[in-house]
Amino acid sequence: MNLYPAVDPIPLPAPVWLLKLLHVVTLALHFVAVEMLLGGLMLALILSLFRSSPNAIVTARALARRLTIVMTYVINLGVPPLLFAQVLYGRALYTSSVLIGVYWIALIPTLILVYWLLYRFTARLEAGKSAWWVGLIAWLLAGAVARTLSTNMTLMLRPEAWRSMYSASALGALLPSGDPTLTPRWLLMLAGGLLIAGLWLIYLAGRSTFTAEEKKFVAGLGGDVTVVSGIVYLLAGVWAARVQPEAVKLGLTQGVANHPLYRFEGFAAYGWLALVVVALVIGGIAAATRISAAWFSWFGVLIAVLVEIALTVYRDGVRDVTLLSKGYDVWDRVVVTNWGVVGLFLVLFVAGLGVIGWLLTVVARAQKTMEGAA
Repeated sequence: MNLYPAVDPIPLPAPVWLLKLLHVVTLALHFVAVEMLLGGLMLALILSLFRSSPNAIVTARALARRLTIVMTYVINLGVPPLLFAQVLYGRALYTSSVLIGVYWIALIPTLILVYWLLYRFTARLEAGKSAWWVGLIAWLLAGAVARTLSTNMTLMLRPEAWRSMYSASALGALLPSGDPTLTPRWLLMLAGGLLIAGLWLIYLAGRSTFTAEEKKFVAGLGGDVTVVSGIVYLLAGVWAARVQPEAVKLGLTQGVANHPLYRFEGFAAYGWLALVVVALVIGGIAAATRISAAWFSWFGVLIAVLVEIALTVYRDGVRDVTLLSKGYDVWDRVVVTNWGVVGLFLVLFVAGLGVIGWLLTVVARAQKTMEGAA
């Protein structure tokens, strides 16, 4: 029995490979922003507790001032991959979204509340007031959003659970249970947040807006956080990979007939492992030497982005092989490509990235105030 809704009679407007490529690229960028938000907020609220340490307070304020900007990237970079996922996996994703509809719809007001709390958190820090509790509420809500997203993205892979869930609650007020992959995937994102935040601190240490003493503190702290969280991140990644069904493990290591790409996506796990090890080395050097050289800080940024790309590629393989084992072949779609429209979209897409890059250079050239300034 086919567990999925009927295929939409409207053909795909672009090749599957192009839609998947755009999905992976935009999702990896979204993950970078998400990890910066979760990890950066956690570090900022912890540092805000050390009110007797000027360096800790300066670092907390530096992170907090940037979190509202990061939040805009979390939201805006989250829309494109969700749209691409709906095009490619709509029959599964729409179903799982309806089954947890109450929680899915609640994401919007929750994100708005998190956004407002980030501004309050920053304002209280700037005013010298206790702000950790505001940051904690914001982090818990952001973590709940991440949990809901992880729930939906794993539920879409479990068509065998859909009927019983709908029978139990047609209102979409029931969360799924019994999925051994959900918690490891969620914890992997949380641990990755601290790793990316550690590398973010190493980058900030290279900024000219810190004094020499503050740079050493930020670099050392970033190195310590990167090393400790990197080890936890590796363990969480191994756990998330080990709890996958045997069919998925075999498909990603030995390949699937007519789908050679899946074996390549399985190899992405080794790339992710190697990149996390490189991040650990960067963290170790920063912790030991408290280096704040600009080239070193940018190298950390590069590794952070590559880590998320490798993770996203492997995650894409896990999803495709899991769905394929249950009768959903994402490549089995009718495609009618209008290359004129596709070409125009790609031109605008690249132009948009160019505008973002230009804006970043404008911000970089703007006159800076010292992070310790009130």
